Amino acid sequence: MRILINIFSIFICINFYFTAHAHILKNTPQHKWRVIYVEGGQYKEYQLALLSLIKELMQQDIIVNTPIPDSDSFENTSELWNWIIKNTKSEFLEFIPDGFYSANWDSEQRKKQKKTILTRIHEKNDIDIILAFGNFAGIDFATNEHDVSTFVMAVTDSIEAKIIKSVNDSGFDHVHASIETGRYERQLTTFHDVFKFKTLGIPYNQKENKVTIAYKQIKNAANKLGFQLNLCSFDGSGTKKQILTNFIACIKKLAKECDAIYLTINVGMQAENMTKILQPIIEANIPTFSQLGARETELGVLMSLSRPSFESEGKNTANAIKNTINGLLPRDCTQEFSGPLGLAINLKMAVLIGWNPSFEILAAVDNIYHDIKNGK
Repeated sequence: MRILINIFSIFICINFYFTAHAHILKNTPQHKWRVIYVEGGQYKEYQLALLSLIKELMQQDIIVNTPIPDSDSFENTSELWNWIIKNTKSEFLEFIPDGFYSANWDSEQRKKQKKTILTRIHEKNDIDIILAFGNFAGIDFATNEHDVSTFVMAVTDSIEAKIIKSVNDSGFDHVHASIETGRYERQLTTFHDVFKFKTLGIPYNQKENKVTIAYKQIKNAANKLGFQLNLCSFDGSGTKKQILTNFIACIKKLAKECDAIYLTINVGMQAENMTKILQPIIEANIPTFSQLGARETELGVLMSLSRPSFESEGKNTANAIKNTINGLLPRDCTQEFSGPLGLAINLKMAVLIGWNPSFEILAAVDNIYHDIKNGK
């Protein structure tokens, strides 16, 4: 009888173990989740965002923690992708060697790229996760043309760009897009509180349209605070040198016509050429605010709200990927995140344009840069 009782007890324990772990067994894939990366074109901020995502995936134990070189060690995002493939290990994710896609800001190449990826999904079925960085990639793959889990990052406003339906609902079961609501209105409110400008210059890439710079938020701020907008579009296609030439022409025009400039997130903001970009602004003695964040303030833009290395967005997307691996739909994962709002000022630029910030302003600053750093 005692033997029977012991056997029964062992059976109960085994049954309890498998019942308790059924959800884990159910969600364990037959193979690793195979990951590709898609972008509209090379852009430094995509590289920084991807780097932050990888670091957060390590924190979540999705990727084995390993030392990562500084972002300046990588010439472009393609180099970073190759480093990830060669140097990271994961029980859950496989970063595909031929899974890096960039359209190089070419509209025809973008169409071919989308067709190639969709064909690969439907015919080879060897993609489980799409990392879509920027507006173009988000727009192209937040669709019902496939059902591969898609995570969108590095977009100014995913709702305005019509990538997702709302903050709480992406609109597709397989889509998740990290979004920080109201950030750009807060930026402009801070900027206007300090300088009380009447006309604000706004450069943007005509190839991407105004939605890529969160124009709706910019317009709302202008209406509430009572200043005018002066928009200048530039051709963001061609070589980096051509893009830079087009962008500087736009900056020169705005510097003559406006009393402040809001430097939006766009391909013209080339870190290694920031001195050239800012020269017409220095000559006009007008203030600037970086839409991107403190990284550009360190390079010479007068002010910004600090946003260190996309950490908050990387954490949000990493959480969504982890939850998806554990069985949730990307659509059911939280999209909204909150980034840091600390003020950053470049005092060297303040001197160059003849602005002497008050003690009250300096007391509210989290990041002060005394020199203009050379960008890479």
